[in-house]
Amino acid sequence: MSSVYESYQRLQFDWPAERVLRITMANPGRLNSADDIMHGELARVWRDIDGDSDVSAVIIRGSEGAFSSGGDLDLVQEMTEDFNVLTRVWKEARDLVYNVINCSKPIVSAMEGPAVGAGLVAGLLADISIAAKDARIIDGHTRLGVAAGDHAAIVWPLLCGLAKSKYYLLLCEAVSGEEAERIGLISLCTEADQLHDKSIEIAKKLARGSPSAMRWTKYALNNWLRMAGPTFDSSLALEFMGFRGPDVKEGLASIREKRRPNFDPNSPL
Repeated sequence: MSSVYESYQRLQFDWPAERVLRITMANPGRLNSADDIMHGELARVWRDIDGDSDVSAVIIRGSEGAFSSGGDLDLVQEMTEDFNVLTRVWKEARDLVYNVINCSKPIVSAMEGPAVGAGLVAGLLADISIAAKDARIIDGHTRLGVAAGDHAAIVWPLLCGLAKSKYYLLLCEAVSGEEAERIGLISLCTEADQLHDKSIEIAKKLARGSPSAMRWTKYALNNWLRMAGPTFDSSLALEFMGFRGPDVKEGLASIREKRRPNFDPNSPL
């Protein structure tokens, strides 16, 4: 394995098949939440993979039966208080989306348990997205009190249509893996005990394919996402503007206190 991966702390790497690199998000005891370390690693890993001549296909999954529970609450707290942290995370969030889109190697995601936030970015932007039937896909932003930025505006309407996107993003409703497949949000769903075998099976097929055909097909298809770049940039800016407002403080407190948020209906816009 290339030494470039040795510096990673929250991402683990193995080779489940020839020329197939598997990334495992690992933040033990926290449902693989994206803390300040993982968030930065998720943004930059795709460039390292793109430049790795030993890799023909990639799998991303989570550890301990969960994909990712989203942004770490301590990091969210820092973003509301420190402008330097806020701008750093904004740049990482932008780079994560565009680096996944621009990575030339085909990516397979294997989602189980909660799939939220920064981890979900890679999960849904993957070229082949697979989820266990009982996985819980949740965007999470409006529950926190910020706009649905990250990846949502760039890909949800394209995958499942504007009406379904608005329903799930505005209401912050959970989508099971089975329902996600039905509405076209993911490529396919499997029984939970078949998820990882299926991801390896598909990644092996991709790795055995013509490299130029795979990478150029991905590049051409992802122009649909690139055309939505201005929409994504706007949503991300609005999301991060929200981290300096009053609603996110109430949203964060309600999550920590495990209660329903009580947002001020007269909050200034």
